[in-house]
Amino acid sequence: MPQLPGTELTVSSLCLGGNVFGWTADEASSRAVLDRFHDAMGATPSFVDTAESYGDGTSERILGGWLADRGLRDQVVVATKASRGEKAHPLAAAEIRSACERSLRNLRTDRIDLYYAHYDDETTPLEETLAAFDELVRAGKVRYVAASNYSAARLTEALETSEKLSVARYAALQTHYNLMERAAFEDELRDVALERGLGVLPYFALARGFLTGKYRAGEQVDSPRAKGATTYVGERGDRVLAAMEEVAGAHGVPLPAVALRWLADQPGVVAPIASARDVEQLAALLPMEDLELADDELQALDDASLP
Repeated sequence: MPQLPGTELTVSSLCLGGNVFGWTADEASSRAVLDRFHDAMGATPSFVDTAESYGDGTSERILGGWLADRGLRDQVVVATKASRGEKAHPLAAAEIRSACERSLRNLRTDRIDLYYAHYDDETTPLEETLAAFDELVRAGKVRYVAASNYSAARLTEALETSEKLSVARYAALQTHYNLMERAAFEDELRDVALERGLGVLPYFALARGFLTGKYRAGEQVDSPRAKGATTYVGERGDRVLAAMEEVAGAHGVPLPAVALRWLADQPGVVAPIASARDVEQLAALLPMEDLELADDELQALDDASLP
């Protein structure tokens, strides 16, 4: 089971995305997905990701209610984020404190395991942001802090600033990364993460659903993500799906499991993040846990996904 570098957090090799809770999955469906995911992880702590901005707190409240009703708080690694919303200075100290208190209430817990800056905020000095996160860590309200959607330059600056101030530093990076979106991470961010020992947690791991294989030329899919997913339809997308189908067929697993396993096997990646609006969708993700890809299979996927 993976461990987030530099922390005591042992996590599942798949992180369940809570962005659909209260959006495309109602509370009953969300709870069913959470039940099935937790059961599938066995003795491994379940890893669930949400944010204060998902449904204006609805996702956090659904997760918090489930944790309380099931009595599972100590068996789940909870990640959430201080989001920007309509805030003028989202990572100002006062905003971070109030966001954390809201999330703790929503989640019905006394601590957040991994707390992200959801987006960079260049209107607030990094010194102020990092000192505020450190205050939460010292108060026991947050165990570790992390960055999401940071550029390589700003992430490096933040890490250097935390070292200069001797405050809690970002332990992880959440970033957009998958078989169809490689350059933004691999060109610069990967080097920073590897050199600095950050655990990488990629979101949109299935390219907004494209890597499930249901988005093809000429096919209409009724989904709020269809517009984003169909941007990948074309020659390169066909090439990637064909390579995935060959690997999936050899192992007898669904396409999403192949996409997630490829991502989990990339340098620095701790766990890809993927969501499911029902237990049927989740069933296509879970085989990635036990899937082992040979070097030539990983290379074939690499080659197919190059521009």
